[in-house]
Parts: sequence; structure tokens; C-alpha cells
Amino acid sequence: MIIDTQLASLFTAVALIIIGIFAAAFLDNLIKKVIGLAFIGDGVNLFIVSMGYKAGGIVYIYLPGMAADWFSQNASYPLPFAMVLTSIVIGASTMAVMLGIIIVLYKKHGSLKASEILGD
Repeated sequence: MIIDTQLASLFTAVALIIIGIFAAAFLDNLIKKVIGLAFIGDGVNLFIVSMGYKAGGIVYIYLPGMAADWFSQNASYPLPFAMVLTSIVIGASTMAVMLGIIIVLYKKHGSLKASEILGD
């Protein structure tokens, strides 16, 4: 049985989210926790894009000569893609701030282990 593109994307998104939750919750290294959070964000972005996918759809650019009713029936929905683009920008800047904080914590404590930094 061949799996369609949207279903494969949904399975991949769920796998990324589960891997990210595991890394953020159970790994002790702070950089690995940040990578896990990035996996969660990427999984959510993939989920949103796969929800906006339309099989056989066209790019949502209205060209001269297109019939309006045909375009509205065949064009994919642009809002999920715009949301994901915004999410990527926010995620990149948030990750930069988290990594900057990790650098400061490493200089202060000399370790990247969360258990040593928190004093457990």
C-alpha cells in the first residue's frame, strides 16, 4: 500500500514532535534540550503545512486569463504557509536567544548539564 503525501507528512510531524518532547524532557545537556525544542517547532510547522496541502492544487497566484471560480476551487490555502513562515522567523530568533543564554550559563557554571546548573 502506498501512503499519500499528506499522511506521510502527518506521521513525520508526529515523530518530530515526539522526539523533541523526549529530548526536552529527558536529556540533561542544555544544547540537546534546545535542539529538542527546535524539533518540536519543526514538527508543528510541518503539521501546519500538511494541513494546508491540497492534492492536485495549484500555487495561489492569480494570473491573467484564469477563471475566478476555477482558481478558487484548485488553489491551495495560503494562510498555513504564511503562518509557518512567521513561525520559522520567530523560532530562529528564539533559538538564538536560548543559545546565547546557554553560553552565559556555561561561562558562569562551567557545565552544560542542567542538573549541575540547577544544583540537583
